[in-house]
Amino acid sequence: MQIPQLSKLVRLVPLLWLLVFFALPLAIVFRLSLSRTAVAQPPYEPLFDLTRGWAGIKDFVSALSVDNYAILFSDPLYVSSYLKSLEVAAISTAILLLIGFPLAYGMARAPRRLRSVLVLLVILPFWTAFLIRVYAWMTILQRDGLLNDVLLALGFIREPVTWLATDTAVYIGMVYSYLPFMVLPLYAALEGLDETLREAAADLGAPPAETFWRVTAPLALPGVLAGSLLCFIPIVGEFVVPDLLGSSATSMIGQTLWTEFFNNRDWPLASAVAIAMLVVLLLPIAAYQRLSSGRTGGGV
Repeated sequence: MQIPQLSKLVRLVPLLWLLVFFALPLAIVFRLSLSRTAVAQPPYEPLFDLTRGWAGIKDFVSALSVDNYAILFSDPLYVSSYLKSLEVAAISTAILLLIGFPLAYGMARAPRRLRSVLVLLVILPFWTAFLIRVYAWMTILQRDGLLNDVLLALGFIREPVTWLATDTAVYIGMVYSYLPFMVLPLYAALEGLDETLREAAADLGAPPAETFWRVTAPLALPGVLAGSLLCFIPIVGEFVVPDLLGSSATSMIGQTLWTEFFNNRDWPLASAVAIAMLVVLLLPIAAYQRLSSGRTGGGV
């Protein structure tokens, strides 16, 4: 009798964790997004005052407003920031997939004794602080930095190229920072593939390219979807990489949110930006869940 009760308590732990650290903060942010900016501390109104009883609750609800969401769609600054974030995230994810798939495939086909070493090398950058790694790329991408020195020595360029404060620098920083998030799910999917399936395709006369597209790629699709989702979602809200490596023309939604919250101290508008970003990110998550459930149902 005690074991079922303990099992129920164990299942309640993650639900309680999500309630306290996800649902409750999200509700607070949503409530702020319906408020108005005020020159006060905290810098918004209305405030929720329980001491006034039911009258205070009625006044609080009646004072809430959706004006901040109207601003998001009427001001081109926010629209362009969202579109730029989606563009950078989509292109970065595509580049990560093009680089990460061959890398993960090579790791999965390597001798078993070397695979753990290769996985360790992939996650090794995580042992250094993210901010320090981005600052290192600022040094590398300067006009007199390591990248231009190497390209000049190899004869690929005749004079230093401006890399820093460009979209190219942002993509370099994104790909470097998020490559492990693409490689590890792909490696997990490719490492578990049954070799006999590829051997059977070869025995039936399929060339290597056809074997890859008909056998390996479909079976690796869950890793592709998981890796793409793990990269796309955080890149949309990325702040550090575009702020340090990009220019003012590469203003992404994370930078816009930071500016509204810390510089302008417009907490309600910043909260509306965050909620809208969350809604945008729910679309790929829902698409991933639909594809996953479809594959599971088809497999059954």
